[in-house]
Amino acid sequence: MSEENALPTNGTDLRLLLHALADGELDAATTLSVERRLAGDPALAAEYARILALRTAIGGLPRPDVSDAFRARIAALADGEKATGRPTEHRLGSFDWRAMAASILVTAAVASGATYWATSRIAQSSFVGEIASAQQRSLLAASPVDVASSDRHTVKPWLDARIGMSPPTVDLSKDGYVLLGGRVDVIENRPVPALVYQLRKHLITLIAAPRESGSEPVPVAKDLSTGGFSLIHWTEGAFSYWAISDISASELQEFVTRFRAAAAAG
Repeated sequence: MSEENALPTNGTDLRLLLHALADGELDAATTLSVERRLAGDPALAAEYARILALRTAIGGLPRPDVSDAFRARIAALADGEKATGRPTEHRLGSFDWRAMAASILVTAAVASGATYWATSRIAQSSFVGEIASAQQRSLLAASPVDVASSDRHTVKPWLDARIGMSPPTVDLSKDGYVLLGGRVDVIENRPVPALVYQLRKHLITLIAAPRESGSEPVPVAKDLSTGGFSLIHWTEGAFSYWAISDISASELQEFVTRFRAAAAAG
């Protein structure tokens, strides 16, 4: 039995292993086995990306602002006079139940604020984390594409036939960006088309997720670089685009500029 097959099959145990991997608590052999499993299991890799995104979001949480008015209310509750008009002798020994109540209110306020910040930031970072995970898997795979062709008239129909959609597939070889082909990535449990270009020895992946109805457009490309990758996002037409690579952000921005110009020119 291989080390990879020796890993637990129970979902709960696997998730515990993913958390241990994220915390750097696994030995080298188990780490290698888990990473191999991630490379061949998109659903498990997506779960791991969500764990990493959660850690990043929690680690970067700002402290919620507490207004002076709120502080004054807590102080009033602790003193027991401004809020109730009663003296502060209602104690059991040296224990002040009003101080405990004030402490609970402060904890609840801070916790609710932290939850709001965490959920909002995780929602934003989860998709980004899965894109980074997909890029990592493609770099570990035998081939970064499912259909290998520099002919856009081959790649686009292939994607259309597989998942019923494809972004503009432009030829940028004269600018130094060679089209290697395309693949289907699974991001947030949805198949999305991806184009793969090569600049020198670096791969550039362009993921084109269908733009959700009612979503805000992002006409200006945003730099969302993360996890050792440069990442740029924008929306245009029916698609929300995500370009990711290990080249510098400025080089990736140049690719995005050229891609958008070529796509607009048809």
